[in-house]
Amino acid sequence: MQPVLSLLPCLCKFILAAAQICPDYADYAAAPHAPFSGGTYNLSYQRPAPGCRTFTSTAVESTIARLNSTITDPDLSRLFENSFPNTLDTAIRWKGYAAESADEELTFVITGDMDSANQMQSYLSLLNTTTETSNSSNDTIASLYRGVINLQSRYLLSNPYCNSFQPPSESGLAPSVNSAATNDVVTPSYANTTVYECKYELDSIAAFLEISTDYYTATNDLTFFSKYNWVSAVQTVLNTAQSMTVSTYAANGSVNTLPYTFQRLTTTAEDTLDNKGTGNPVQNGTGLIRSAFRPSDDACIYEFFIPANMMFAHYLNTTSTILTALGSNTTLANEMTALSASIAAAITEHGIVSDPIYGDIYAYEIDGYGGTSIMDDANIPSLLSAPLIGYLTPTDPVYQATRALLLSPSNPYFMRGPVINAVGGPHDGPGYAWPMASIVRVFTSADDVEISRALKELVSSTDGLGLIHESINTFDQRDYTRPWFSWVNGLFGQMVLDLEIRKPEVLKMSFQ
Repeated sequence: MQPVLSLLPCLCKFILAAAQICPDYADYAAAPHAPFSGGTYNLSYQRPAPGCRTFTSTAVESTIARLNSTITDPDLSRLFENSFPNTLDTAIRWKGYAAESADEELTFVITGDMDSANQMQSYLSLLNTTTETSNSSNDTIASLYRGVINLQSRYLLSNPYCNSFQPPSESGLAPSVNSAATNDVVTPSYANTTVYECKYELDSIAAFLEISTDYYTATNDLTFFSKYNWVSAVQTVLNTAQSMTVSTYAANGSVNTLPYTFQRLTTTAEDTLDNKGTGNPVQNGTGLIRSAFRPSDDACIYEFFIPANMMFAHYLNTTSTILTALGSNTTLANEMTALSASIAAAITEHGIVSDPIYGDIYAYEIDGYGGTSIMDDANIPSLLSAPLIGYLTPTDPVYQATRALLLSPSNPYFMRGPVINAVGGPHDGPGYAWPMASIVRVFTSADDVEISRALKELVSSTDGLGLIHESINTFDQRDYTRPWFSWVNGLFGQMVLDLEIRKPEVLKMSFQ
């Protein structure tokens, strides 16, 4: 017994040392680390030590090396080096296989949101055709994609109205406690052992169709979609959306029973729904689908949320091609194609409104009674991101008029200041611009001057830390939210790769 006891101090030191080697990344990202970029902004290095990274991809590492030799500006180069791999470095919480199916891959991405599809999209250009499910390599982006799709299928089949989930039981990870949701009253009910938060967002179920489309388009791996529960999950997506076309009132004036309601004890109006959890009334017959919450997790004012309807319409159509190719699901494919066309027609009829200055523009939200919200929020899907989510082209005249309004003081959430000028939103409030919106601005612009100005603001507004933050005080870059926000960092990397193809000359510019 004595020899064993004598080893305990050494063992404790080893455990402490291991804990110090891999610190909590939220803490790590809030402090600067050498080596620094050497540019005017002398940006910090922010990648975890190789042994602390949650997933490693040689394709990503090769891409970083290539871009570092392509980008002229040292600070832009460092920002790309830190941001592009951020989801892989920090957010792949667990990867494994389903208990009931030995070859069914599962990937749990922090924060457990259905929007993890957006995080994975950062690596879409690297998604290769290595699709065999037996591949055990830790260097396969395709394997990560399959794992996310399979896990999201499971989530949808169990709780289709929910937006954020706990790790799967196979992971052995304990469920996280969501203190904000302790007193939530939600219909339908859910178990907090599997669901972290249940805010119904139309864009969440659209994101599942998006990642499915992305994987199929890049790999042509049709066999994968015939396995496991994917087709059943797609049917659930369609059923959920159709259930949320219900209006507040029936034709005889009685109040319809809604399939989803949400109430939370909170001091924040955006964190719960009006009218005992049903939201503000919406009119019958618009052809649009309700969304209780926005992608920011803030409640919709008017539940016909146009950007999410745009996203859903587009990905209904693209997903139908997978079902058609499978051959045995033509009825479901046809239903999706028809609903896509119907939603697009409804957006044109009800979502386009006339502005006295800008002419015909897209409203952010409507209720079908004449209530409209003329604004934009930085979170994707947004009106600004309509070309990015595939709904229309950047040259669309209504989009161009809408874009002009959104990037002006006519948008109540367009934040201005000496540090950064970009769309923000109610989530962090007036005065805080979201770099995500600056990135979307670059994606949707063909103007070198506009692009370079946005890049200059992005490079110069990280408070020297070298990571993209959630939001920034437009007058003080030291005042920001979320030092660690993997989605927006990956989006920045995706933007740089887009510029490499579309505007390579911009990557040769100086932003000092």
